[in-house]
Amino acid sequence: QAETTFLQAYNSGRLHHGWLITGARGVGKATLAWRIARFLLATPENAGEAPQTLDIAPDHPVARRMAALSEPRLFLLRTSWDANKKRFKTGITIDEIRKLKSSFNLSAADGGRRVVIVDCADDLNPNAANALLKLLEEPPRDVVLLLVCHQPSRLLATIRSRCTALRCAAVQPADIGQAL
Repeated sequence: QAETTFLQAYNSGRLHHGWLITGARGVGKATLAWRIARFLLATPENAGEAPQTLDIAPDHPVARRMAALSEPRLFLLRTSWDANKKRFKTGITIDEIRKLKSSFNLSAADGGRRVVIVDCADDLNPNAANALLKLLEEPPRDVVLLLVCHQPSRLLATIRSRCTALRCAAVQPADIGQAL
């Protein structure tokens, strides 16, 4: 259902710049965010025919670059590694948001859209959340932000209000049985 909602917005020409992908842990929010990012980066803006799925061939150059984490138009914002303490930081810091903002100063590889995946928005510390809010209020041109979030009620209300929500529901037992 979340994929259908996104495709309807895409095909109607009203693609929002901020998407809040919510749902319980383990339902596939990050997987959906990566599918959307791959779709947006691999699909030309004036593709002509309205796409019916987010499917992109695994051998597509964008898919291969994303799998290698080398796609220049994708920015992955997540908890970073602290080399001094030899562990991950406790959350996403404002320094990570600054890196994101400075990446927007560089020109896109082919002039197309860019995608940011925030995995997960629950990890934003207060300063980082406010800096991300500024990006959502004044988004750069041709940038789509995908925020993966387990508990949207813990985010700033202003962040939630500037994003279109995509709710991922758990797969029903009958559907799992049919798939098996």
